[in-house]
Amino acid sequence: MKLRIRRLVCVLFALGGVIVWLVINPASYETVVTKAEDDGLEYAAEAVTVADPNVPLAVDILEKLEVKGRAPKTGYSRDEFYSSWPTVDGCNLRQRILKREFGYSAVLDGCNVVAGEYDDPYTGEHKKFDKREEISKGIQIDHVVALSDAWQKGAQYMDTKVRYDIATDPLNLLAVDAAANGKKSDGDAATWLPPNKKFRCQYVARQVSVKFKYGLWVTEAEKDVINSVLANCPNEPSVGVEGSR
Repeated sequence: MKLRIRRLVCVLFALGGVIVWLVINPASYETVVTKAEDDGLEYAAEAVTVADPNVPLAVDILEKLEVKGRAPKTGYSRDEFYSSWPTVDGCNLRQRILKREFGYSAVLDGCNVVAGEYDDPYTGEHKKFDKREEISKGIQIDHVVALSDAWQKGAQYMDTKVRYDIATDPLNLLAVDAAANGKKSDGDAATWLPPNKKFRCQYVARQVSVKFKYGLWVTEAEKDVINSVLANCPNEPSVGVEGSR
């Protein structure tokens, strides 16, 4: 009985201390609430792999994709997809993707991310930025399924609205190291994979998910490489694809 009373007294004392601290430092409570706010964009790079029976496996989604050769690149232009980043809820989409990836570390000046840090998915390096200029030079927003690749694998036959969605869907967008993205260029999985081997499963799973979502196809060589990657992580889930296994 005495032990229970002692525990109760300790709990009440600790709770009282927290309340007093919040009263004395109201700004600290506001900071916690602000950092906990959700930016509203799904499909962050560091998605946790969970064995959810309602999420199809990437390897199963891959089998549903049509396998064909590349169509000609004739007529391709980024303007066939979009001309600039759209505004989402009052803020530029590029800045929203940066905020999504930087998470709680993002320092904002209005809509603009001016500082922050994150683990770059393509290189695996932890990157920290103190100025907006550093972010502009060091980070690019990559289309996981490159727009040129999408064009040659079905998008050129789709209407403007679908192509716009491919280019601006957060599922197809990642904030990544500029140099690594430059090496990727418009390659598919058969020609380029992230140097960060720990991210390759998530990377190809996201490519498969984007192509499935928008009805794009894969080449035989591309499928072979993706299968080879997923062989090391057979339980890797798809991203943003609904339906049970």
